[in-house]
Amino acid sequence: MGIEDRVAKRARWERETLAPALEQTPERKDDFMTMSARPVECIYGPENLSGLDYERDIGAPGEFPYTRGIHTTGYQGKLWTMRQFSGFGTPEETNTRYKTLLNDGVTGLSVAFDLPTLMGRDPDDPVSLGEVGKCGVSVSSLADMEKLFKGISLADVSVSMTINSPAAVLLAMYLAVAERQGVSREVLSGTLQNDILKEYIAQKEYIFPPRPAMRLVVDTVAFCVEEVPRWNSISVSGYHIREAGATALQELAFTIANGIEYVQHGIDAGLDVDDFAHRISFFFNAQSDFFEEIAKYRAARRIWADVMRDRFGAKTERACKLRFHAQTAGASLTATQPYNNVVRTALQAVSAVLGGANSLHTNSLDEAFALPTEKAATLALRTQQVIAEESGMPDVVDPFGGSYFIERMTLDLTREAKACIEKINSEGGMVAAIERGYPQEKIRESAYHFQQAVERGEEVIVGVNACRSQEKQAIPILQVDESVADQQCHGIRELRGARDDESVRRALDKVRIAALGSANMMHPLLEAVKEYCTIGEICNTLRSVWGEYEEPQSF
Repeated sequence: MGIEDRVAKRARWERETLAPALEQTPERKDDFMTMSARPVECIYGPENLSGLDYERDIGAPGEFPYTRGIHTTGYQGKLWTMRQFSGFGTPEETNTRYKTLLNDGVTGLSVAFDLPTLMGRDPDDPVSLGEVGKCGVSVSSLADMEKLFKGISLADVSVSMTINSPAAVLLAMYLAVAERQGVSREVLSGTLQNDILKEYIAQKEYIFPPRPAMRLVVDTVAFCVEEVPRWNSISVSGYHIREAGATALQELAFTIANGIEYVQHGIDAGLDVDDFAHRISFFFNAQSDFFEEIAKYRAARRIWADVMRDRFGAKTERACKLRFHAQTAGASLTATQPYNNVVRTALQAVSAVLGGANSLHTNSLDEAFALPTEKAATLALRTQQVIAEESGMPDVVDPFGGSYFIERMTLDLTREAKACIEKINSEGGMVAAIERGYPQEKIRESAYHFQQAVERGEEVIVGVNACRSQEKQAIPILQVDESVADQQCHGIRELRGARDDESVRRALDKVRIAALGSANMMHPLLEAVKEYCTIGEICNTLRSVWGEYEEPQSF
């Protein structure tokens, strides 16, 4: 049946079957839309896929353009890596939590750092007051990193570190710990988030201006190509872009555009795209609009494959394959009726699995209040394990492939995201776009419109603006008190008193000289952390050369 016949048949169905049904049972609302305000029809069929070419746009799993997945057999050979993002208080406390998670069956660790660490500040810095150990673990020196992984062999576990502005410093500390464990850099596996562009766009945990910050990113990439070949040196993060209020399309487009910028900077620095692009991974949000999320992941793989082949001339399959970690949506968690968060997280995790995530973190039900308790974190992990072992979902590759609805949405997201990326590239790339404030403004607009929809009741959040209850649901909360700050401040004073001051001075001077020049920053940073220079001392040295970034004001 040709497309014209299909369109005619659809028109007849709407006239003769749908219209009478709607007269008898009217639709629940005037417009059906995705969470990102994308219109949704009541039914999809072949007529919705005009212009779609199976080989070009979908293909088979494990083959270009990888829309259906980068692995031929999906999860049949190996399940996704099950991570639980964790870190709080002192390194010793977090070390205990890590050992519990490993015993419970996680297959990868994911480090959450506290705000002073993320901002390159020591715990005794006045700016750190009230924040030490609160939103993650406090790590200010190699001594802390040694405590964090005490009794955990870095040869046997994949570690992801969510750190951006001072990412190179934390990577240096991690490598120093591995060296002291006797673990070769060649066998280390894990991921450094190291995505500074999304900090300017969304999360705002930046230190240095964009261009010197990009230099640090490229230096870590170049260093890992030579010395840590199994390490993912950048995890391009759409997660925080989405959490800031972006739509699925904006998350997709801005994240891929950031990835393009990193690849271009690597090539400009003299790297061969086939030597490093396969070690750039991605990190996406798993929000609550089930089908839109699945389509988003499929579109991301296709767009990245096209970009790597057509723009950058990548010759290897691995350079064209987009690997991604997914995390369920923190912004969707509610403090009212918090047990609803278990259901939200499970559905979001299922969308990530059906979309082919390579790694997954499931949020805990109590994260609308605080960092998760041990019991809540275990339940979140069990959610992944039930999906993996009891649901049958991992047994089939891309089970929604061929769905008229999913394929239409995948195609639309692909086309619209490519148009947005082209606009950014034609105007100088993502660094230039950030300096103009383009992605920031688009996200602010989307966040505002979504909140308006919630307040009008058009976007329903169960327990918040619908299905409310007077019953108070009290749940246990993890408390991190100020004794953590006292311990960390005492520890850093002891560290400073035990170091060789002259060796520290020389190491920091080498960092400063390297920042003024063009040599790879990783080598002096490694020397500095091995002399137990603190993160604050190192970042302040870099601040003295590069300054600090201040975002342009806009309303």
